[in-house]
Amino acid sequence: MTLLFALGAVVIHRTGYERPWLAWLAVAVMAAWSAFTIRAYSRESGRRPWVVVADLVVTCGLMSLSPLILTDEQFLLNVPLVTTIWACGPAVAAGALGGQAAGAASGFVVGFFTYLNRGLVGIDLVRDVVLLTGAGFVIGMASSTARRTSVRLAQALRTEAATAERERLARSIHDGVLQVLARVRKRGLELGGEAAELAELAGEQEIALRSLVAAAPSESTLDGDADLRPGLQLLASPKVQVSTPATQVMLPAGTAHELIAVVREALSNVDKHAGPDARAWVLLEDLGDEVVLSVRDDGPGIAEGRLASAEAEGRMGVAQSIRGRVEALRGTLELQTGPGEGTEWEVRVYR
Repeated sequence: MTLLFALGAVVIHRTGYERPWLAWLAVAVMAAWSAFTIRAYSRESGRRPWVVVADLVVTCGLMSLSPLILTDEQFLLNVPLVTTIWACGPAVAAGALGGQAAGAASGFVVGFFTYLNRGLVGIDLVRDVVLLTGAGFVIGMASSTARRTSVRLAQALRTEAATAERERLARSIHDGVLQVLARVRKRGLELGGEAAELAELAGEQEIALRSLVAAAPSESTLDGDADLRPGLQLLASPKVQVSTPATQVMLPAGTAHELIAVVREALSNVDKHAGPDARAWVLLEDLGDEVVLSVRDDGPGIAEGRLASAEAEGRMGVAQSIRGRVEALRGTLELQTGPGEGTEWEVRVYR
């Protein structure tokens, strides 16, 4: 469309040009370049930065032929440059490929070359520069939004499909495996002896499988955030109860991974030091600008000076796996414990 407009402008003003043959040559180059860019931009393989840069260079180069084509009188009469509105193509292409910044920059460059060829600053020139820059910015913003929307839609469709498959498997597991494990546990406890040990193992697997089925599907966003809940829910066991919000708790994927490692280390310490009958509770709270994660057990607690002594002896579980990770996340760590009072770790990470 813009090529046809440029062709019409040359046809109208051809008799007044200083070098009509150069104007027709410029139109021929514009037609050839339009054919190339139309073919390139219509294919994924052709949407490359070098093509857009070349488009900008060719456009500005053809525009620079205007002083050789137009007479001084035509410049005074504000006759359009030989490229006219065909010159807006690079701004649109740069915005579609590179976003609002690239589109606005390309539009400004075309407007600047318009000034260099006109040589005068007037209301028409300022309007053209503003329109070119604004068009590149708006097209860039629209294309960036469309790309993000497309990615999020694809992610939502994948999540929906994964959730549907998860629900289907959960029904099958509930109707089959879980019922069998529950029956084995019940019958083993009734028989006693070695069967009771098998019943205990079956009960543990039943709880672990229920936690796996009930865990929220793992999700991540375009900017690398991940839901903290699924990784914590998988830590549930007959001795560990995990409580999380019903809604997603999105954090940078690296932060979520480190917090899960902190909880895993704290639960490992419960298993090692709190006794075989100790129970633990994991609580996740989303307070908006911060996330609070606490791990509490009903064991004998940590004696005063025990952590410092363990660190001096080279046992660095708490110092590195818990405290070190929290410090790396620029969060805060609080320990509440005492003889016979159990142990509670509270981790706060700010968004």
